[in-house]
Amino acid sequence: MSEGRSFRSFPEITRAFAKAQGDKTALIAGDRRCTYAELDSESNRVAQALIAAGVEPGDRVAFLDKNVPEYFSLLFGAAKARAVTVAVNWRLAPPEMAYVLNHARVKVLVVGRDFLAHVDQMKLESDHRVVVIESAEAGRESFADWIGAHDDVDPRLPSEWEDTCYQLYTSGTTGRPKGVELTNHNLFAMLRVATQAWHFDATSISLVAMPLFHIAGSGWGLVGLYNGGTDVILRDVDPHKILELIERYRITNTLFVPAVLQFLLATPGIEKTDFSSLRSIVYGASPISQDVLVGMMKVTGVPLSQVYGMTETTGAATLLAEEDHDPGGPRAHLLRSAGRPFAGVELRIVDPQTERDCTEGEVGEVWTRSQQNLKAYFADPKAAEAAYPEGRDADGIGWLRTGDAGYLRDGYLFIHDRLKDMIVSGAENVYPAEVENVLMDHPAVADVAVIGVPDARWGETVKAVIVTASGQDATDAELIAWCRERLAHFKCPTSVDRVEAIPRNPSGKVLKTELRAPYWKGRERMVN
Repeated sequence: MSEGRSFRSFPEITRAFAKAQGDKTALIAGDRRCTYAELDSESNRVAQALIAAGVEPGDRVAFLDKNVPEYFSLLFGAAKARAVTVAVNWRLAPPEMAYVLNHARVKVLVVGRDFLAHVDQMKLESDHRVVVIESAEAGRESFADWIGAHDDVDPRLPSEWEDTCYQLYTSGTTGRPKGVELTNHNLFAMLRVATQAWHFDATSISLVAMPLFHIAGSGWGLVGLYNGGTDVILRDVDPHKILELIERYRITNTLFVPAVLQFLLATPGIEKTDFSSLRSIVYGASPISQDVLVGMMKVTGVPLSQVYGMTETTGAATLLAEEDHDPGGPRAHLLRSAGRPFAGVELRIVDPQTERDCTEGEVGEVWTRSQQNLKAYFADPKAAEAAYPEGRDADGIGWLRTGDAGYLRDGYLFIHDRLKDMIVSGAENVYPAEVENVLMDHPAVADVAVIGVPDARWGETVKAVIVTASGQDATDAELIAWCRERLAHFKCPTSVDRVEAIPRNPSGKVLKTELRAPYWKGRERMVN
């Protein structure tokens, strides 16, 4: 269907497809099915409910649950009310969730019952309207009752090209999450290019298995709906269920992080699964081992393509296409690359010290310019200024610093290392400073540095290197448990080493390269 090419805001998607193909299934989740007409109608009621709750244009409304259809009703409904949806990472600890909700100044929180206990533990700075996705509980109304009390009337508020319509939180090097503001312009610039690159069309049946709080989950789901296809929503990653759904619904398009591909390879019955409906498997968000890559290609017989990007680039900014996946062949070296830029995306490699452009093959910081790059960091103009060191033009377009180190060769981007100390574990970003701050509060820790070390399953895992406080002691298990009480589990150390002193330069900065070196010995790159 060609209507998607002219969309300029979220509300136009449900309006157009409700009119053109209202009876077609838009969403499948377990035994539930939702047509385009029903999605449009439900999002109208969401919009009216938000307006009645005092939500004004530009206000933030939050979603906290695993993958459920109500997320898309809220996303489209909020856009119709000219509000902004904030998807909260359900893997965070309650204090971390509270920071996001307080920072975003959320007016309404739509939450799954599984996370009500988290809400009750939060210290929130203002009253929120809390709506429970399943049945009402503890005096809180259910999502169905909340929207059911309002008419199926589209408020028809204007949704402008440069309006922020979507806000995802990504941590900074200090550990404080930053709210990435993405506009209609950002999203539709990505959706148009992704449609072609990932073989989507109106007949697509797309499996949405990655978490919706990630651009890899929600962004992927939007590509299917943008094309008038059908999204099959998986509440949580379950390898057995993934294989079952691929066969049952004849899935045509799907995206996984490499850790999920590894789980799938180890799942009994994968060799008997019929993958013939899949047009391709897209993978990304963290590096992949060649064993997993080659294993998936052999077992499934499906072409694979890789994407590289970040929340600030509205997801994918480069693509390593199917034809570039040639293990054992003359182009095998390309498997170490992140591919070539998406259409409309420009790349530069810049010396981080002098800000001069690097030569071919020379390592520097990866900078990117495109219509996909974020509008701003919510309530943090200094962070946006730092992200766009050369400023932006009248259309808001400028060169964005990624914080990744890499080089270009023959038009392909190779990620070499990270300029920041960020650890990527199973596609989740872990910022060492945040973990270090928690460990320094433990009485047995006199000094600490947190680093990423190789892990066969997760790519990297978190290691704490500590100096024990005089007269104090704590077991590895006690230190890890201390972190788990205060942080999301994926951020917590999986091992602890003890040293006499943390290596530092004369100015006191921890020499993390020196700390990491023994664990990465014999590897070409200090990312896995």
